[in-house]
Amino acid sequence: MKILAAWLLLVLSVPALAQSVEVDDSASANPPLQQPATGKGKANEYFQTRKNEEHHDAERSSDNGGPAPHFLAIHIGTFFSDQTYQWADTRNDIKNFNGGVTYRLGEWVNSMDFSLRLEYTNFVFANDSAKAITISPMLSFPDANSRFPLYFGGAVGADLFTQQVSDRSPVGLCWQIVGGVRIQNVFDRVGFMVETGVKNHVLLTSVGQFNGVFINVGTVFAF
Repeated sequence: MKILAAWLLLVLSVPALAQSVEVDDSASANPPLQQPATGKGKANEYFQTRKNEEHHDAERSSDNGGPAPHFLAIHIGTFFSDQTYQWADTRNDIKNFNGGVTYRLGEWVNSMDFSLRLEYTNFVFANDSAKAITISPMLSFPDANSRFPLYFGGAVGADLFTQQVSDRSPVGLCWQIVGGVRIQNVFDRVGFMVETGVKNHVLLTSVGQFNGVFINVGTVFAF
């Protein structure tokens, strides 16, 4: 009976021993609770995290062929139909060269782009020549981030002549209507464009005007 009683006592005590847990009251085992950051420090932490996330999202989008925050086009071209009025001694068949850069300043998402176009144009008449730098704000649609291959646009800007025909205005007004094809990311983030349109240069402080139909070819960068 004594053996049986001892065995029963052992069996009943095993669950109690299994459920016992050693508690460590030392400071290292129970560090003080950290109070959540509040106020200016919490706000700075939030905005810094947000900024890093946006930066990483932009990088991922650009790397994965998504929307690119920057768009730049470089082109050269000429006019295949042109005519001047009271500008120089040549009325038709003016030899000329045109080159320019277009950079997107902003966009209306899923709509159109707002860009700045800088161009250099060299007009060579029969016995004289003129050289102009043109600065034009430009609207084009659809937006470049749509990746649609066709685009259309228009621009109005100012001509500043670094060389001009005698007795003609050193400043002018330029407007143009364009349409083209642009294929992005042909080689990594580099593509190409072909553009055509009509362009008009009007001298402001004297008589003189130029009308032409142009064609441009160039390279586009989305990055």
